[in-house]
Amino acid sequence: MDVVVKGRHCEVTERFRRHAADKLGKLEKFDHKVLRVDVELCKERNPRQNGVSERVELTVRSRGPVVRAEAAAQDFYAALDLACTKLEARLRRVADRRRVRHGQRNPVSVSSATGGATAASAAAGAGSESLAERDGDERILAEDGPFVVREKVHDAVPMDLDEALFEMELVGHDFFLFIDAATGEPAVVYRRRGYDYGVIRLRTG
Repeated sequence: MDVVVKGRHCEVTERFRRHAADKLGKLEKFDHKVLRVDVELCKERNPRQNGVSERVELTVRSRGPVVRAEAAAQDFYAALDLACTKLEARLRRVADRRRVRHGQRNPVSVSSATGGATAASAAAGAGSESLAERDGDERILAEDGPFVVREKVHDAVPMDLDEALFEMELVGHDFFLFIDAATGEPAVVYRRRGYDYGVIRLRTG
């Protein structure tokens, strides 16, 4: 398993690279099919965020769904610890779902299985970038003025509504763009207040 560490608007020390590799190497116990973990460090420029200005984003890429977690703290080491805790919880859910599909336990609904994580994600992920995380390319379209415009292109795998809800929880976002396997058309699932979900469908033609 490869651990790739990069910084955005900040430098990454060799000491942190070693620490991240040691800590994230333990994730293989949850999924032996993990190929790579991307670690991105970012320092918030907003002076109001001084107490939580160091942000760490973790993305696990494997033969299964992409799993993502992020956290912010007063230093990168603390942020990494918080993000790892979230990531481990999501990897456990992937393992549980795999056991369900192999008939080793009774299935549960997505809302029941992810209810606890939903509350935590809503509290910790407010204001975070919300976009479905599959393998994709990202480029910056514009960086003039106070805003940075980024474009991400992802490979779409058709799925049903339950799978889309599950993958939305795994990446810790408030919405998830997907191709509906039943209709072949794009749709978006999103989190509403409390533990409710919604879906927006696009009709082409």
